[in-house]
Amino acid sequence: MHYSFGFVLAFALCSGLSAAEPPRTIERMLSEEWDIAGYVGTFDNRSTLILFRKKGVNFLVQCSILYDVTRSQRVVTNCYEVH
Repeated sequence: MHYSFGFVLAFALCSGLSAAEPPRTIERMLSEEWDIAGYVGTFDNRSTLILFRKKGVNFLVQCSILYDVTRSQRVVTNCYEVH
């Protein structure tokens, strides 16, 4: 059998994603008992940054939230580790 490189690559990427942990959300951070370490909103009230910390964890998690009433998904959240 002959498989194209693209098919093999796509399969490998999809397989890796299924084993990965679910994306971080603000709700998940709060349910896992992370504390809010900082909060800032922008001058135009369209985005917010929330910084989380947890005792015993050596990194912070920052969540950026974008509010845009012109999009079909009005609230877009992106959480990522800060090392």
